[in-house]
Amino acid sequence: MVFEKVRSILAQQLDLNEDDITMESTVIDDLGADSLDVVDLVMSLEDEFDQEIPDEVIEEMKTVGDIVHYIEENVQ
Repeated sequence: MVFEKVRSILAQQLDLNEDDITMESTVIDDLGADSLDVVDLVMSLEDEFDQEIPDEVIEEMKTVGDIVHYIEENVQ
């Protein structure tokens, strides 16, 4: 469920096919996001899951799986 939401947001913001996004996909290298895309992505995720994501956590998130795991563990 969380993966599907994250994948949908990524696909929409980065103009990608959802089928091309996996848990192992790296947001910058595989999906082609730049720093502005990452900022937009974080804002969308915070809105979608009603949870602020600290900057230090954002810096550690490299893959889609990292994002999904953080949300699953920290969003009530």
